[in-house]
Amino acid sequence: MKLDLVSEHASPLAAIGGVDAGGQNVHVAALAAGLARRGHEVTVHTRREDPDQPHRMTTADGYDVAHVTAGPARVLPKDDLLRHMPEFASVLRREWAQRPPDLVHAHFWMSGLAAVAAAGAGRAGIPIVQTFHALGSVKRRHQGAADTSPPQRVDRERSLCRTVAHVIATCSDEVFELRRLGLDSDRVSIVPCGVDTAVFTPRGPVAPRGDRKRLLVLGRLVERKGQEDAVRALAAVPDVELVVVGGPSAAQLDDDPEVRRLREVAASLGVADRLVFTGAVARADVPAWVRSADVVLAVPWYEPFGITPLEAMACGRPVVATAVGGLQDSVADGVTGDLVPPRDPARLGEVLAALLVDDARRAAYGAAGVRRARDRYRWARVVADTDTVYRQVLASRRPVEVAR
Repeated sequence: MKLDLVSEHASPLAAIGGVDAGGQNVHVAALAAGLARRGHEVTVHTRREDPDQPHRMTTADGYDVAHVTAGPARVLPKDDLLRHMPEFASVLRREWAQRPPDLVHAHFWMSGLAAVAAAGAGRAGIPIVQTFHALGSVKRRHQGAADTSPPQRVDRERSLCRTVAHVIATCSDEVFELRRLGLDSDRVSIVPCGVDTAVFTPRGPVAPRGDRKRLLVLGRLVERKGQEDAVRALAAVPDVELVVVGGPSAAQLDDDPEVRRLREVAASLGVADRLVFTGAVARADVPAWVRSADVVLAVPWYEPFGITPLEAMACGRPVVATAVGGLQDSVADGVTGDLVPPRDPARLGEVLAALLVDDARRAAYGAAGVRRARDRYRWARVVADTDTVYRQVLASRRPVEVAR
């Protein structure tokens, strides 16, 4: 098939760890590569963020990336991109008029808007499959006045639920939210995000560490990711270090406002000497950092899916995660890790203290995590399940069932 993926703000080529660069970038890159390996002709359309980026390039993984000029050719916050989507759509419309794909898979709500506008809401015969990756209704509920999303986001997402051919949700919690937006149950399938189990493995290089036991948090330095809760939990686990992987480069850490804020919290609790920031690390180095941890934390206030637990489990490391969003699906409570309430550092500290002194339980969680990651979340399976959805949507648009 000729498949076009639209990912307006999350380029598959982006460095991971920036404010707007994270799991969606990884997901789109891995999905595109996997679909190309299955013999499909795949193009990812993403917004140009640098005037020197080529119009189109072929990656080493066999798929193309097309850089769409829509707005200024520089990095913009994703919440500022809505006004540029008509221009993004016009570029897609011209290209699809010349070379129509068999199917379009839009990633994030603004990509969906551009794809629907370009395809004429299905009148051109191009079916659109939508993955939201995050929903405005959830963000608004958790962030309230701090939500910087465009005010029309929820209404636009509700419209997409009526317009697109099918929605791929990444977890069961998301399906409930989509039903509230009016999506019929026969037009949604669950296909989770995945993990590269050939890269994230229990054996391999390990990042340097000292004698202290290590907790590790991996990801963007944004408040909702819960790094502050992890810092506060340190008070309950003496002689344990917390390593925060991600954020700006190491050279820019001292100037980063979130780093400074977290350091102030640590100093007020007397744990500043046990808080370590690595700064941004190369994607290839992430497995080594994960393997260096005794426990990996994923403690956001809310999370559409979250790939960190998958990477930890694939490396054989126990996970302590908040019981939110997709983490409730990926982390098997009491089997591959422990689930805790969000925004509850006291409870987090209690759970960590008990787990860190129980070597046997950590080992059991790690072994079970490897099995779960390889069985349910390896990218080959995720890509195959996505391919199944595409084929059934193209064949008849009948209800699609992907057994998991």
